[in-house]
Amino acid sequence: MEIFSSITPGIIDAVWLTLKLAFITSIILLAIALPLSWWLANWQGRTKPLIMSVFALPLVLPPTVLGFYLLIAFSPESPLGQLWYNLSGNMLVFSFEGLVLGSVIYSLPFALQPLYSGFVQLDKRYLEIAYSLGFSNVERFFKIVIPLCKAPVVAAFGLSFAHTIGEFGVVLMIGGSIPGETQVLSIALYEQVEALAYDQAHVLSLLLLVFSFILLAALYRFNGIAVSRSVNRS
Repeated sequence: MEIFSSITPGIIDAVWLTLKLAFITSIILLAIALPLSWWLANWQGRTKPLIMSVFALPLVLPPTVLGFYLLIAFSPESPLGQLWYNLSGNMLVFSFEGLVLGSVIYSLPFALQPLYSGFVQLDKRYLEIAYSLGFSNVERFFKIVIPLCKAPVVAAFGLSFAHTIGEFGVVLMIGGSIPGETQVLSIALYEQVEALAYDQAHVLSLLLLVFSFILLAALYRFNGIAVSRSVNRS
């Protein structure tokens, strides 16, 4: 129990801020990735490989590179930064809102890829039957596609959430380390190690490790159940 005695109010704030950032980011990503991945799965244009490569860039691009360009894009001198300042009176860079926007961009592939794969593998006969019954495109998407692709939807949310929890390079570049505003768990852990405060670093590392393991185990469990039910129905 000694390890939990190292939990300070600052750590609790970092945990809460990280969970809030991950949840908001994952919800926004689902709203974006669902229609985007459905369109990509059904579009066969000649430039599709290029479009897919653009969306997948955060998978291979060093986070500090993406964070650097986001820092420039969010700065008060940029059009986006000026627009946000005129609307809210606050800077976009070094703010929680900036973290959310940066996390959405950085974690987009983790929501897009499982949804795209699920939509590509979907048996289109279900949609043809629904069309013959008079279902509109929107009705078919929400009443047929989403229920049949429940596992990819859950995977997209879970992976986006987990990836946002572990972000470091991007959030450090665009958010810095403002306690209660932009200091998420990964940043707090880095600062504890720099300060040689290994007791608190152990606490933060353990929290990240346990949470990541539980989330991944839950995703594998859910996907296993979903696949089993799909096989049984067939």
